[in-house]
Amino acid sequence: MLIQISLFLLTGILAGTITGLIPGIHINLVGIIIVSLSVSYLSPISPIYLIVFIVSMAITHTFIDFIPSILLGCPDTDTELSVLPGHKLLKKGLGYEAIILTCYGSLAAIFILILISFPSVLIVSKTYDSIRNLIPYFLILVSLTLILMEKKRLSALFVFLLTGFLGWSVLNLHSINQPLLPLLTGLFGGSMLILSIKNKIKIPKQKITKPKAKLKIPLLGAIIAAPICSFLPGLGSGQAAVIGNTIARTDKKGFLVLLGATNTLVMGFSFISLYTISKTRTGAAVAIHQIIGNLEVNILILILFVTLISGIISFFLTIQLAKFFSQKIDRINYTKLSIITLIILGLIVYLVSDFIGLAILTASTFTGIYSIGLGVRRISMMGCLLIPTILLYLL
Repeated sequence: MLIQISLFLLTGILAGTITGLIPGIHINLVGIIIVSLSVSYLSPISPIYLIVFIVSMAITHTFIDFIPSILLGCPDTDTELSVLPGHKLLKKGLGYEAIILTCYGSLAAIFILILISFPSVLIVSKTYDSIRNLIPYFLILVSLTLILMEKKRLSALFVFLLTGFLGWSVLNLHSINQPLLPLLTGLFGGSMLILSIKNKIKIPKQKITKPKAKLKIPLLGAIIAAPICSFLPGLGSGQAAVIGNTIARTDKKGFLVLLGATNTLVMGFSFISLYTISKTRTGAAVAIHQIIGNLEVNILILILFVTLISGIISFFLTIQLAKFFSQKIDRINYTKLSIITLIILGLIVYLVSDFIGLAILTASTFTGIYSIGLGVRRISMMGCLLIPTILLYLL
């Protein structure tokens, strides 16, 4: 059994590396495929092994996906905030350092998760029932806080409401497969790629140097914010990073550490949330729930073990991949690479969501460009998920 677990763990790391490096290929998509095949072609395989594969893939993805988000400016919903500080460092030849900073945060998050997982289970199991009815009001409070933190508050509010209306409209379409794919790809990926093409960004030669940053303050923010966002629907690592940075203020390098930590912690706590309150907060948790149902304590222990091993391996893997791609990025025509990436994203959206997906991709891309042009942080565009979630609880 140990051999099989090791094999599926390594295969999951390989899959997470692929999903992390290729824009538009998210672990949610792979999870859906695994779930659909688990009742047919994969039925002879024990659900335990499939869970090991999904967990190792998900954890690896949280490490690797900062590479394209920083080097290409093509993030997913978990790394959209890395674009601004990451690109600033990239333009100074410090893209490698930016990636490694997120990697430090993610590795620290693995050990933090192991240490506080079972205390979190006890706390949440005793408090969740009493606060469950307050969830939409917590989400409203978080949304208002994010808006009030902006310098251009009216613009941020407008972007929040605009993307919220877009998200609500898209999520209420019943004729589209995977509506979040074109919606989020356009808002956070397509918009940045088109702006990169328009501005004809040239990437300088990257320095391969060891970054220096204070870890204690950003990790403190991650420890406080990530568990809260993990147990509340509609909130992800982006919001957790902003909340964490509000609690423990840090510089742009520290913020990248914070974002790496929250990205991995939110994923890890989604498994704890599934065990504790039987709620799914990430696509990986949804896949596990559909394969095995509610978790037993022995399965949670296995998940934490797989998280630890895959996290350590992913740390060293990310360092090597970051070094390789950072050394090559200045030799590539960045405009052409952005165009090719944009075409790949469009193709993936078409294959998954058909022509209606392309229409949503186009609308969300131009919405993202317009929102960025207003000079507000990209976190305001998360209204596309927060407003539909709030309305779902209130109506």
